[in-house]
Amino acid sequence: MRRPASLDRRTLLAGLGASLVAGPAFAQRSYDSQSPSTFSGNEVLSAGHRFFGGTSRGLANLVERATQQWGRPSAYILGQEGSGAFVAGLRYGEGMLYTKGGGDSKVYWQGPSLGFDFGGDGARTMMLAYRVRDVSDLERRFIGIDGSAYLVGGLGMTALGADNMLVVPIRTGVGARLGVNGGYLKFTSRPTWNPF
Repeated sequence: MRRPASLDRRTLLAGLGASLVAGPAFAQRSYDSQSPSTFSGNEVLSAGHRFFGGTSRGLANLVERATQQWGRPSAYILGQEGSGAFVAGLRYGEGMLYTKGGGDSKVYWQGPSLGFDFGGDGARTMMLAYRVRDVSDLERRFIGIDGSAYLVGGLGMTALGADNMLVVPIRTGVGARLGVNGGYLKFTSRPTWNPF
């Protein structure tokens, strides 16, 4: 009959060795499954008021709608962009990504669109980002549908998604725009003219 103690020692040593080798993988997996820290609605509104200035009431309504629908954002972007379309269109922008952990980064975005869409505009843009920790999470294409109808100026919101992440641009535009389009925004850490 075997002594259980010797079996226990071997099992214990094998288990210890396996945990030392697999430790970093388990640590990484638990980090990936954790939700990033988020901004409260008041923090987002305060940043938006400082950035947009006079469009406070409309901004508050849009931020409230976004947080009711998608929850509290883990990051936000403040920047500016320009776009134009005649059926097919292009959009280019740049701004700063702010995360709850303090890892602020410069970010650029560009992308094509296609649809019943005519006009051009320049916009100050606040983007609420969900399940985004840093700029590397954004470096992909976020797909969505956008609609605009204004002459001289307006404030609007849309939602774009990629890989279980969501970006919700809130734009206050100056120009003339009418239409609905589908397209994507490609985020990069460096400027580029290539929208594809």
